[in-house]
Amino acid sequence: MASTSVSRIVPASPEKVWSLIGGFDALPDWLPYIPESVAAEGGRVRRLKNPEGEVIIERLVDFNETERQYSYAILQAPFPVDDGYVSTIRVHTVPGRDDVAEVQWSGRFHPKGATDQEVVDLFTGIYADGLEALHKTLSA
Repeated sequence: MASTSVSRIVPASPEKVWSLIGGFDALPDWLPYIPESVAAEGGRVRRLKNPEGEVIIERLVDFNETERQYSYAILQAPFPVDDGYVSTIRVHTVPGRDDVAEVQWSGRFHPKGATDQEVVDLFTGIYADGLEALHKTLSA
């Protein structure tokens, strides 16, 4: 199993960041490469589309409001991974600061049709680009 994790300090309180990203169906609110998200199964599944129209279906597997984190599994996606993909997004406080937060996006996966390093590089880039987009959204 391969894994990667990316963290970024963003210019907003942990509460504000979580209010933006904590909804499982909220990706289009801050992630430009996911312009569409449709909730299903009472909000436990999201059907996403990227700008190319590719479909990504993910299931919420863990949600913790108090710790400001959720985890999800990919059910269907154009990524070179099997059914073992699980990702977590977390919002952390920064000691001594209430005007910024640290956001961590991590994932574990079994590559399929690609090397571990190729898939690590793919998801490291996706997570870093996503956290950059979040930073821009919160800076606007």
